[in-house]
Amino acid sequence: MNGRVIEIYIAESAGKDMESIARARVFAGRGIEGDRYCTEKGTFSKKLKGKPFVELTLIEKEEIDSFNHAFNQAHAYGDLRRNIVTEGIRLNDLVGKTFTIGPVSLKGLRLCEPCTHLSRTVNALFLPHMLGKSGLRAQILTNGTIKGGDAITLTDNRLHADTYETG
Repeated sequence: MNGRVIEIYIAESAGKDMESIARARVFAGRGIEGDRYCTEKGTFSKKLKGKPFVELTLIEKEEIDSFNHAFNQAHAYGDLRRNIVTEGIRLNDLVGKTFTIGPVSLKGLRLCEPCTHLSRTVNALFLPHMLGKSGLRAQILTNGTIKGGDAITLTDNRLHADTYETG
């Protein structure tokens, strides 16, 4: 099970447009350098402070393309407000597993379901039609740099007992 990084996005603060970047420095327990949740300037930063599931979000290119096609939309990958756009890997299969993106180790914590905030800011169709398909929330286990084209590789297929965070 291997995939790759297509694009990387960050937003400086809540409500700011997502900015495409070529490479991202990531920090265990914090997030992506310059991103709203790493700097605690995200929409839900105060409520979710210290929760590992805000460190990194991923979404499949294939699901965005499918949504756009099904509803005759033209959303750019950054519009969906996830940090990493992937290709060639089912992110739902990474819940409870450790994996790498390039040199960085991560743990898939839970699905990154669409919320009403995203539905209001992106498209009302997004919420009902992207349930179970809108990505993965991951905890960053090691510091490093992720770049476009990096391989995504499963490293541990055992289920972790502490995977299902609440929040």
